Amino acid sequence: MLTQVRRASDETTVADAVTILRRGGLVAFPTETVYGLGADALNPEAVERVFEAKGRPADNPLIVHVASAKQARRFAADLPESARTLMEKFWPGPLTVVVERNDLVPDLVTAGLDTVAIRVPRHPVTLALLEAFDGGIVGPSANTSGRPSPTRAEHVVHDLAGRIDFVIDGGPTVIGLESTVVDCTVAPPAILRKGALTREALEQAIGPLQRPDSNGMSRSPGTRHRHYAPRARVVLTPPEDPERFAAVLKECADRRQTIGLLVHSPALKSLRGSVRTTAVTGSEDLARQLFQALREFDAAGVDTIIVEAVEETGIGATIMDRLRRAAEERTE
Repeated sequence: MLTQVRRASDETTVADAVTILRRGGLVAFPTETVYGLGADALNPEAVERVFEAKGRPADNPLIVHVASAKQARRFAADLPESARTLMEKFWPGPLTVVVERNDLVPDLVTAGLDTVAIRVPRHPVTLALLEAFDGGIVGPSANTSGRPSPTRAEHVVHDLAGRIDFVIDGGPTVIGLESTVVDCTVAPPAILRKGALTREALEQAIGPLQRPDSNGMSRSPGTRHRHYAPRARVVLTPPEDPERFAAVLKECADRRQTIGLLVHSPALKSLRGSVRTTAVTGSEDLARQLFQALREFDAAGVDTIIVEAVEETGIGATIMDRLRRAAEERTE
């Protein structure tokens, strides 16, 4: 299969993408968070191709992207007050709500669950695509399952060229981390997956959120399997701890490992001995660059990536969630 890559600014891009989706094809599209891999949410054969292209486990549900809250009602059996409040406050944006599904939604989309995850992305080209398509488009991250999420069109091409039909190149994503997933089938609602929208912002809108149980977590995309991992080993060190950082650096050097550094503290940016150093200015900058940096380190062939942790407040909580998943020990 030949994968076409088209700039978002080209006049025919959206129309051609819609044509491909309507005939059951796969289209990668940009959002404000990461690139998504799209297919017609009501076409089971097209949805199955998404799982095949990514190598995604079938028990991992998908997010249905729509153009508006009105379109969201086509897929939901019920929209509780908490969902309506969050949708009004944060859509379009990096929020996914989990609500009861209706009978139109294929079982493959929801991994057989009685709930469906829905989002309205905040990207002008993708909103135009959704409006022109006039339906739901499933949109997991457009990467090989388990690898760092794609924040540029070239990441999509690297992972999925020859397996999908079309890529809309919208340039680098603005946020760089996936949407926050909130379960609105329980009261009070619960965050199922940390994301670009912080707990603080959500609780300011609807009050305290509960912590989900293990059954609740299964309703969310991106929580049941290892995610966001580069090929290199990832080692986390405490924030602003030069001694600990230097000790890990020396340990890796003693093993003759090639090393990549991802740091934010001024005291660590001048450290030497690595193949590559990516320096960021704070949590928001790290969020934008995280997946790009992990991919660049892999391209450089490093053995170990040493990452300076950030404080777990605001977007920092999501960053640390992704880094811990990336650092999980591999199992064969």
